[in-house]
Amino acid sequence: MTIDKWLALGQTALELGLVNALTVLALFLSYSMLNVCDLSTDGCFTLGAAVGALAAIAGYPWLSLPAAMLAGMASGFVTATLQMRMGVQSLLAGIVVNTGLYSLNMALTGNKATLPMNKTVTVFTLTKNLLKGTPLAGQYTLIVMLIAVALVVVFLSFFLRTKLGLAIRATGSNADMVRSSSINPAFTTTVGLCVSNAFTALSGCLMAQQQKNYEVNMGSGMVTVALASLLIGGVFFGKHRGVTLRAVGAVLGAFLFRLVYALALRMDMPAFMLKAVSSIIVIIAISGPYLRRQFPMMLKTLRMRKRVPGQAEGGKG
Repeated sequence: MTIDKWLALGQTALELGLVNALTVLALFLSYSMLNVCDLSTDGCFTLGAAVGALAAIAGYPWLSLPAAMLAGMASGFVTATLQMRMGVQSLLAGIVVNTGLYSLNMALTGNKATLPMNKTVTVFTLTKNLLKGTPLAGQYTLIVMLIAVALVVVFLSFFLRTKLGLAIRATGSNADMVRSSSINPAFTTTVGLCVSNAFTALSGCLMAQQQKNYEVNMGSGMVTVALASLLIGGVFFGKHRGVTLRAVGAVLGAFLFRLVYALALRMDMPAFMLKAVSSIIVIIAISGPYLRRQFPMMLKTLRMRKRVPGQAEGGKG
């Protein structure tokens, strides 16, 4: 591969990674901070894409962003209500909402599985027109995504340091302690899931407008991709770092994950194998830190086993 092809590959991975980074940051809030594994991510991502596509097709591209985020907040509110108010287990609540969102997404689009947006004005085409005639005109996609991700990172950095944000982090660490401190964990969990799902829906909205197409299954497997990216980011900036560095690490993890995807496609790997690649990356990201801690003990055990036969022979002589 030439340098130009490597640069093009890197830019494509960066653009897709930044789109997915919003979902990764959503899991950073719900999974890492709130300690809730929200399995409604796939459906919420598609919900944001559907709402964003419909708003853009109707002629309101900028309005599509807050509209998608409000839809995501509604999805997070339902998930939190099932979990905290109706006694449904966290994982089951996410599965139930994810299943119901498929029907909702189909209803929103008039029972259409796809919505082509080739001639639709989107936030990307508007940005392209704004940058027309400037050196950055060809980088409009990257600029939109950089602004969106930077705003979310800044928001999380400040939000998680507020009184409410600290209460959300405390809820994820020890809900019983929070309850004894006269803080309602149901409220903090609801707020956390609403905010995180808003970012997931925003990610779906931007993905649909970037690709100029909505597809009802475009969010399939997104929770796996986001979780893998989050774990990869945790390798660079672990739990003992500040919120801002951990959020930046999540974004970096999203880029590296998409880079691996791009390299796999460049190697002519069949499309159906990409799910296996995602699973392998998740396994490596989860088990890597554990195996790294166990490696010195494994070496020590092997050395002891080698010494035992030698000591036994010496004893016989």
